Amino acid sequence: MEQSSVGYPLLLLDNETLAYILGDGDFRFANLTFEEAKAILDMNAEEDIAKCFEDKDLENAIYEYLGIERRTFEYRPVRQMKVGQDGIAFKLYITPSGTQPIILGEEGEQAKKIKNVYIYCQHVVRLK
Repeated sequence: MEQSSVGYPLLLLDNETLAYILGDGDFRFANLTFEEAKAILDMNAEEDIAKCFEDKDLENAIYEYLGIERRTFEYRPVRQMKVGQDGIAFKLYITPSGTQPIILGEEGEQAKKIKNVYIYCQHVVRLK
């Protein structure tokens, strides 16, 4: 799953960019473990990877919680994937909090938990 033989970069996608590209073509999806996503990124040089989103919270989650080394991938807006091109979709799944505890900060300020945020990864390739 390293850079495709057709010479296109590996695309890093989020929910929004993935939804946008799915309107044109046939795709295959496979769920990835965090270790598999990390291995795919490690197999590709920084210049062979294009980040197709500008969500700093998602980017921080990728690096801080998935154990992926922080690198500076070039941002490239994407309109479509090319046939044979690969991507990794980092998808956020947000649910309301089942409990809403109130916690106190260091200076006595209150905060309330209102949602749970999960992240998962999928490999996507355009077939035709």
